[in-house]
Amino acid sequence: MAGKKEFNITGLCIPKLHYMVDTNDKVSQIIEKYIERDAYFTMNCARQYGKTTTLELLYHRLRKDYIVLDISFEASDDCFVSMYSLALGLISKIEERLAANHVSEVLVEKWRRPISETLPMEELNRRITELCRESDREIILMADEVDRVADNQLFLLFLGLLRTKYLRRNAGRDETFKSVVLAGVHDIKNLKMKIRQEDSQKYNSPWNIAADFNVDMGFSVPEIESMLREYEADCRTGMDIHAVAKGLYAYTSGYPFLISWLCKRIDEGRLCWSMNGIKAAVREMLHGTNTLFDDMIKNLENYPDFRKLVENVLIQGETVPFVLSNPEIARGVMYGIFRKTGGQVCISNQIFETYIYEYLISINKTQELLLPKYSDQTQYIRNGRLDMKLVLERFSAFLKSEYRKEDERFIERQGRLLFLCFLRPIINGTGHYAVESQTRKNTRMDIQVFYGTEEFVVELKLWHGAKREQEGYEQLTGYLDARGLKRGYLVSFCANSKAPRENQEFVYKGHKIYEVIIAYRE
Repeated sequence: MAGKKEFNITGLCIPKLHYMVDTNDKVSQIIEKYIERDAYFTMNCARQYGKTTTLELLYHRLRKDYIVLDISFEASDDCFVSMYSLALGLISKIEERLAANHVSEVLVEKWRRPISETLPMEELNRRITELCRESDREIILMADEVDRVADNQLFLLFLGLLRTKYLRRNAGRDETFKSVVLAGVHDIKNLKMKIRQEDSQKYNSPWNIAADFNVDMGFSVPEIESMLREYEADCRTGMDIHAVAKGLYAYTSGYPFLISWLCKRIDEGRLCWSMNGIKAAVREMLHGTNTLFDDMIKNLENYPDFRKLVENVLIQGETVPFVLSNPEIARGVMYGIFRKTGGQVCISNQIFETYIYEYLISINKTQELLLPKYSDQTQYIRNGRLDMKLVLERFSAFLKSEYRKEDERFIERQGRLLFLCFLRPIINGTGHYAVESQTRKNTRMDIQVFYGTEEFVVELKLWHGAKREQEGYEQLTGYLDARGLKRGYLVSFCANSKAPRENQEFVYKGHKIYEVIIAYRE
């Protein structure tokens, strides 16, 4: 590793040890929008999205002016045996943080004195009032890992206590924490969903005082650049920082873990800091696994309705309005799989899209039909280069051989997935693919295939006659122009027993196009 620091993908990021994005503006935004306005809120975002690191940065900024009680509910099962154990556990956790904030020994002694076993939560209530009244600074409570206890009834009692004190404080009848920050994956709506599955009597949330948290925790291109500049100052690779930051964002849409993973792989694998290096790192990521991918697949397997919605968006290209009151959409947002684009539901980034495709391919029965005569990789690779024309010709033969009895609706729904099932074993290990999200509708979809240093664009669409085919040429060449490519491939699924014309290669507006029309009916 060339630099003094490293890219971190596990746990807390520490400025002295790790290359980090400059998130000072985000931290300032949280302070101005929430802390300074005395808000209680949940900093909710998907797993491995930088919550713990942001809390740490918040702590160091806030401790100059406030007493910050930063606690965690990780490994806290013993605290949730009874109300007494909960009160005792909170007393202990907060006592430790009071000492770290250099609070007077007199206040610490008052806080740690024995509590009543009969009415422990009432005692905790009074203790918080006393602490906040006598302290020389306002007090902020920050709690990490709340997901670990979010479905525990005792934790709800504690939230209810904070809620009551918040309301009484605003009415001038009590004193309590200036602000409370809970960090976790679940926001308050999803907390209610999670609890409701176990006991409908717990559906009403005690946390309805929480302000909506709407700070974008993802990394923008300028923020990614700030991390790369620090790395470049140490390592002097000569990279085009802006181009690399844009490339990382194009694949990740700013997901912090994905960005850090790719940077770590490029650095430690001594890959080139360029689009080619990014593509190589993406290929390695997609061919491996990690805890984030494991969680994503687990959620697809555990929630069938959610998986069906993902398939509809990803495979069918359905237009689904982004409505957070839909529990499956809310679930996708909570887990970082969905995002809102133009008022519609989309998969949050290109890497997730491709990995989910890989998962859907792996469970698709098509794999059983790919006999060696179709899937033998050596047929399609010549002198280290992928023969895309042959891939499309053999795919056409495969589809007509194995799916000739299927109706038009089946091909319309499954044709895209069938092509990716066919393509995957051919490029596996050396190449990868990505689907252009902007084209996954109106019966067309562009697929980018990367093999070696070459890029191929394949447009899949339904055949609607020769006149409509002209639109396909326009769409494909427009996309090729955007990608800076001179060659493209067009595959049309035709619900006839005979194709309206043979496969053809021609030049259209300066681009060479190879067209395959697959008439799949028996």
